[in-house]
Amino acid sequence: MGTVHGVWLKYVAISGISYLGYSMFMKDDVGSKITLLDILGHGVRRLASPPDGRGDVISLWRAIPALLLGYSSILNGVIAALFKLEIGMSILGKDRQLGTIPEWSYVVFFPFHIPTILYTNIHSLIGTHIVEKDGKMVRERVPVATEVQPGWWVGGCHSHELKKEWAAVIDLTVEFPESCINNTQAYFSIPTWDGVPGSPEELEEAATFALGASQQGGDILIHCAHGRGRSTTVMCACLVKSGLFKTWEDAFEQGIKPQRSVCKLNSRMKENLTKWQEIYVDQKKGQ
Repeated sequence: MGTVHGVWLKYVAISGISYLGYSMFMKDDVGSKITLLDILGHGVRRLASPPDGRGDVISLWRAIPALLLGYSSILNGVIAALFKLEIGMSILGKDRQLGTIPEWSYVVFFPFHIPTILYTNIHSLIGTHIVEKDGKMVRERVPVATEVQPGWWVGGCHSHELKKEWAAVIDLTVEFPESCINNTQAYFSIPTWDGVPGSPEELEEAATFALGASQQGGDILIHCAHGRGRSTTVMCACLVKSGLFKTWEDAFEQGIKPQRSVCKLNSRMKENLTKWQEIYVDQKKGQ
C-alpha cells in the first residue's frame, strides 16, 4: 500500500489470510469440513440447531464469520488481480469531480476498505525518514506533505492536516475520498490503484492542468495515499513541464528526492514517465 513495489502482493496476503480464517470456521461442531453450499443451502434452522444431534452442522457464530472471511478472500484476490492488470479502478465508485466515495462502496467492498484505511493511518502515524539537520542525520516522522520545489508539494491523503489553501490539488488515489476538496480552487483526479502509475496521456493531462493552475498563483498539491510513488510520478512530469528540469530523471533525483527521501518510483512508473517524456517533451523539441 505504501511501499510502491509489489503492492498487489499485500492484497494477495490478505486474501490468503482470509482464506485460512475461512477454513478454520468452515467446520462443523465435531471438526468435520462443511462446504459453503452447506451453509447457504440448508437454512438458518439447521445451522442454529441440529435436528438429530449428529454434529454435522456449523453453528451461526461460526457461519457468519466464515461467510465474511470467504467473501474477503475472494474480493481481495480479485482486487489483487486488478492491481496487477492495472484495470478496474472505477469499481470503487469514486467521483472524479468531487473526490467522494459513495457509502455503498464501503459496504460492498469493506474487506478492501478496512485494511487499506487501517494500514494507511498506522503507516502515516509511525512512518519515519532520515533528514539532515545541523550537519547531522536524524530520523523524523514523514510529513503529510513536503514542498519539494517552491510552490510544488508532494503528499499523502492526510495532507489536509496542514490546513492550507491550495491553488490546485491533483489526487491519484482511488481508495480515499479527497480531504482537501474544500480548501482548493481547482481539483483534478486520476484514480489509480496503489503502485500503479497514470498513463503517459494522463501524466500529460495532469501536468498541463497543474501548470495552468500554478500560473494563476498559489501552491499545487499532488498527493496519493502516502506521498511516495503515484504522486511522485506526476510531480516529475509537472516539474519538467514547468521548465524547472529537463528530464524526469533530473526532476526525481534533484527536485524531489532530496526534499522527500521516501519518494520512490517502481519500474512501471519509470516506464510511463519515459514514454511521456518521449512523446510530449522530446518529440516536441524536434518539431
